[in-house]
Amino acid sequence: MNHRTVFFVSDGTGITAETFGNSILAQFPARPRHVRRPFIDTADKAAAVLAEINEIAAREGRRPIVFVTLVDDAIREVLTGAACKGMVLDMFGTFVEPLEAEFGVKSNHRIGRFPDVSKSEEYHDRIDAINFSLAHDDGQSARNLAQADVILVGVSRCGKTPTSLYLAMQHGIKAANYPLIPEDFDRGALPSTLAPHRDKCFGLTIDPHRLAQIRHERRPGSTYASLDNCRHEVQAAESMMRREGIAWLSSTHKSIEEIATTILRDLRPDRLIY
Repeated sequence: MNHRTVFFVSDGTGITAETFGNSILAQFPARPRHVRRPFIDTADKAAAVLAEINEIAAREGRRPIVFVTLVDDAIREVLTGAACKGMVLDMFGTFVEPLEAEFGVKSNHRIGRFPDVSKSEEYHDRIDAINFSLAHDDGQSARNLAQADVILVGVSRCGKTPTSLYLAMQHGIKAANYPLIPEDFDRGALPSTLAPHRDKCFGLTIDPHRLAQIRHERRPGSTYASLDNCRHEVQAAESMMRREGIAWLSSTHKSIEEIATTILRDLRPDRLIY
């Protein structure tokens, strides 16, 4: 598989095709070469991709794998026809056509998730959530915390910022994040700005050795990055979260997607149903 090429071809951004395709490819060892071809919205563009696929097939001596999300029949047929030398996995043909038969109606063959972002309430909610998360990153602001859906707490560099932004971008969740610092541990209590919002708090922790590696990349040789200090901060943070009744998990071996889904399940299960 290290010598195979995988194409993700879409009339939109290609994110859906790539996300779905990668989840399938993850079941197999090794990693093929990835090629994303977005905005293939004319037959001419599809023909250019077809030529690229066939050239790769001839050069590598193996069929490229081609994940396709193309809603226009004429454009899709350029790649799904006999002229294509790749193994084509037509995601719309696989899922949309059986659903049309099941529902008894034709799909609208709409390109992309948001055909008109100016009229999409969901899109604007996501933008608001992203702006909120950026404004409340790393404890920058304690204003409007009552509007937060989730407040992530934990020691510095344990993964709060990327998780907050993922929750905002993918789920429209207004996620603030607040670092627990030595002064908080000395007081033995949550910062006063967080105390009224304890029910919205979710904690992240991390293995001290991994934390020391991350911090050394940012501030090499510092007390902040030392293993002893990392051990102390992680232990103190976990003790505080346990004492305050805040649910938490370790980010050491979990992806952002897994962390975010756990947070939604525990704090906002309503956002898993929409």
